[in-house]
Amino acid sequence: MSGPANRLIIALDVSGQEAALQLAHRLRGRAGLFKVGSQLFTAAGPDVVRALVQRGERILLDLKFHDIPQTVAAAGVEAARLGVALFTVHASGGPTMMKTVRDAVREASVKESLAQPQILAVTVLTSLRSRDLERVRMSGPVQQQVLHLAALALKCGLDGVVASPLEIEPIKGTFPRCLVVTPGVRPAGFPRGDQERLLSPGEAVRRGADYVVVGRPILEAPDPVQAAEAILKEMQT
Repeated sequence: MSGPANRLIIALDVSGQEAALQLAHRLRGRAGLFKVGSQLFTAAGPDVVRALVQRGERILLDLKFHDIPQTVAAAGVEAARLGVALFTVHASGGPTMMKTVRDAVREASVKESLAQPQILAVTVLTSLRSRDLERVRMSGPVQQQVLHLAALALKCGLDGVVASPLEIEPIKGTFPRCLVVTPGVRPAGFPRGDQERLLSPGEAVRRGADYVVVGRPILEAPDPVQAAEAILKEMQT
């Protein structure tokens, strides 16, 4: 797969395995990866990930692990055993947590001959603004916090970050080799919903996003295939 489709991650935010597999089948060839997040994983468990991987799909497991280091490390190893291409942890879990999961996944991948997944650090959720950070006693504007967490994650040996499209250029300008996966993208005319820091898919790509994650604009469309193709066309222009 080449072109914009390779950079699109479609979020399978549905309530069961059958719906997820049907949607992935319909959208095959129109996404570089499919995202399995909290909703689908809670509804269907690891079996849905195994089924998608067995069908040849690349998976972003987006469970945003955030716990004590050994717990996150064990979860990361299980993610590698599932065969996912990428998985997420919260950068705010701290350097010991990130280093521990990195080392555990590397060791298990070599020992068990697993394809080593890339690990992404979630910086600041796209639903948050600077005033929200103040309410949870995180100082400074959003961009400053994102750059701080990105620097920490890269220092800990992680592969990249999850950040809103508004932070792509500052991240790439400071850390050119950092993999940036960005949710918070909406095509023109689609309601922003609970997203605060967002741009269009095309603008996110132009600013340097390695991957853009799209869920509701595709899933809620009368024709998800047509919606995905429209997004791919926008990403190409």
